[in-house]
Amino acid sequence: MIFLFFFFGTKEWIYRLLLGLSVSVHMISAVQDTKGSSKSFPKHETRHLSEHKNIARCARFSPDGKFVATGSADTSIKLFEISKIKQMMLPDSKEGPVRPVIRTFYDHVQPINDLDFHPQSTVLISGAKDNTIKFFDFSKATAKRAFRVIQDTHNVRSVSFHPSGDFLLAGTDHSIAHLYDVNTFQCYLSANTPEIGVNGAINQVRYSSTGGMYVTASKDGAIRLWDGVSASCVRAIADAHGTAEATSACFTKDQRFVLSCGKDSAVKLWEIGTGRLVKQYLGATHTQFRCQAVFNDTEEFVLSIDEPSNEIVIWDALTADKVAKWPSNHIGAPRWIEHSPTEAAFISCGTDRSVRFWKENL
Repeated sequence: MIFLFFFFGTKEWIYRLLLGLSVSVHMISAVQDTKGSSKSFPKHETRHLSEHKNIARCARFSPDGKFVATGSADTSIKLFEISKIKQMMLPDSKEGPVRPVIRTFYDHVQPINDLDFHPQSTVLISGAKDNTIKFFDFSKATAKRAFRVIQDTHNVRSVSFHPSGDFLLAGTDHSIAHLYDVNTFQCYLSANTPEIGVNGAINQVRYSSTGGMYVTASKDGAIRLWDGVSASCVRAIADAHGTAEATSACFTKDQRFVLSCGKDSAVKLWEIGTGRLVKQYLGATHTQFRCQAVFNDTEEFVLSIDEPSNEIVIWDALTADKVAKWPSNHIGAPRWIEHSPTEAAFISCGTDRSVRFWKENL
């Protein structure tokens, strides 16, 4: 692996410009001083059930919401086509047997930790405990194995494509995210990093919507914000989740806030510009698994898991009031929850090997 200072050179001004752009106005933008009544979250039901041969560990929707992929401890990846799931949901479908799983990939030798879709092409990547990142072309019906492989030096815990598709980040057992050029596979590390202790392995890494920033959630309890151009750490929230692991972190679409989740059973919303904690979403216990907290597609609600009761918990994003709590129907608490970016639907993955597709009950 080659470790270099990461810099985009002549492209820098473009990314600096993008960093200053707000994608659109979102409900979460006025979160600091919001008061009043909470919205109700529409009731959802499991509309499709599938199973891996071992624990279902992770899931990711494609940016257009047309596909969702799941990764398992059985080392397999399943790719579902959302339109086929919806077709199965129709009571009078005359299309004959419908198979929502359109691809199954087998090319890892250790459990899958995370997945991501290329923003422009039919490429799915996976990061796994076997220290590899693998590239799968899901446009080819007969493809079962990866067409490209990145061999990292550490357990690959998390992966995230840059919105351009030209770069990807890998969060690993190393304390600094590994950045790869997708075309050359050259690896870069930031030359300007904060002091990070021995327990700084990265549980999750995610790019912002423009690629102007990325965020890491680490086992040392910290949330760190990084400049997407220079790869320098611009803000470290060292005790975001105290001494407990920070297990997930993601940006709001307008890049003003980061939502984090930790093994201290807290879900927190941070203002990027100041590092200030602006909201806490409390009332769910998650101390065991690499739990995730996510927004719904409109960013009006936050979803996470209550491990002891095996329930899915939903909060109003603006008021932080708990507005729903439903049985997950998994045997044992779900390991992962992922919301569609385009509609009222989400996926839950369980230790019971099952994958559940939840859709609003209309």
